[in-house]
Amino acid sequence: MKDASAGGLRPPERAAGGAEPSQGSASKSPRAVIFDLDGTLTEPLLDFDAMRAEIGLAPGPILEQLAHADAETRARAEVILRRHELDAIARATLADGCAEVLAHLAARGIPAAILTRNVREVVDVFSRAFGLSFAAVYTREDGPHKPSPAGVLALCEKMGVAPAETLVVGDYKFDILAGRDAGCATALVTTTHHPAPHELAEWGPPDVVVASLRELLPRFWPDF
Repeated sequence: MKDASAGGLRPPERAAGGAEPSQGSASKSPRAVIFDLDGTLTEPLLDFDAMRAEIGLAPGPILEQLAHADAETRARAEVILRRHELDAIARATLADGCAEVLAHLAARGIPAAILTRNVREVVDVFSRAFGLSFAAVYTREDGPHKPSPAGVLALCEKMGVAPAETLVVGDYKFDILAGRDAGCATALVTTTHHPAPHELAEWGPPDVVVASLRELLPRFWPDF
């Protein structure tokens, strides 16, 4: 789950255990790829305004607001979030180029992982619905969520690939900040948000900006 109403964030800093991001890494073929789910592998589905209204939250990122709530509020909110997330993924359609990119990675033996602010059950439903499998999954139930780099570093470790050899792909700044803070190359897919130049500068910026997942293929695998 991502929430596009969040305010501006600081430029990324290198996280402990992560390599220094390299602009030149965008021209190399990654040995592993980490994808966001909603709005990246799928067409955007979640209605964050409806989720906030039902929980009773102000505008702003949902998980960050709940971090300061009492236990009863968090428990009630979790039930609401899970319902919205499961309802959304039940209606999911694959984003443009998703099937082609995942098939290409599988054919080359390049592991693909999912990093999401959703719950794991959502990933399980998605994988079953479209007959997909992933080398690793990290959700908000597994530890600090995006924009923390913790999930990226955990996924890299599980796949046995260094962050400097990994590409993080997402449609929002939380994806870019998490990837860059971990030391990965990053790709922004502008399916849900078309950031202005100053926004990109605040984020890092991403190494690559594309309108569709399919544009990643000639960028990183020119022999495709």
